[in-house]
Amino acid sequence: MNYHIDAESISLNNLRQRIEQTDLVPSRTPILDSIDEKFSAIEQQGIYTLASLRAGLKDNKRLNDLTERTGIERGYLVLLRREIESYFPRPFSLNEYHWLSEKMIAKLDEVGIRTSAAYYLASTSPEEREELANQIETDLSDLNELFQLVDLSRVQWVNPTAARMLIESGIRSVSQLAASDPESLCAALDQANKGGKYFKGKIGLRDIKRLVSSAGYLCE
Repeated sequence: MNYHIDAESISLNNLRQRIEQTDLVPSRTPILDSIDEKFSAIEQQGIYTLASLRAGLKDNKRLNDLTERTGIERGYLVLLRREIESYFPRPFSLNEYHWLSEKMIAKLDEVGIRTSAAYYLASTSPEEREELANQIETDLSDLNELFQLVDLSRVQWVNPTAARMLIESGIRSVSQLAASDPESLCAALDQANKGGKYFKGKIGLRDIKRLVSSAGYLCE
């Protein structure tokens, strides 16, 4: 299984549809301007998948080259790159799950597992986690808890603290998050954060809808 979405399997048309269906943050809504025309121009350059577009926007040299070849404004491609890169959240250091057993994290470090991505790829199945528990002499239940946190951390905008809140709200996997009712989840998260337990402020329903939608793409 992949830690992130499979960019090779997502066509340029699928990407365009995702962008059109997403409740974009205000700073990125210009991406919708003449999107059909611009994506057609990109496709004419032999770019047919999210993976190839991501590669074509990887650095400023490639982005500038694509600007010249397509005639698309550079600022537009910069915004498009930011939106695309947000689909691939950075892996977290396991030390960022600081409330978990330090001993367990240290033992995982000893066998070369130091990030959420490394742990996810090494322990996707229950059998792999059981084998790892025996290898590093750690309680299997602790590794299962870490897996739930790491799985949720694959979702756009979900950091370790947010993953912890989701679990406290009854969400234990990406698939469960994707199937959640946003209004019910928003209420549950507000309850989990009662008294500012995790952060000050109120969780917005619009953000939760974005979260649920983003989780859905990881399940495809």
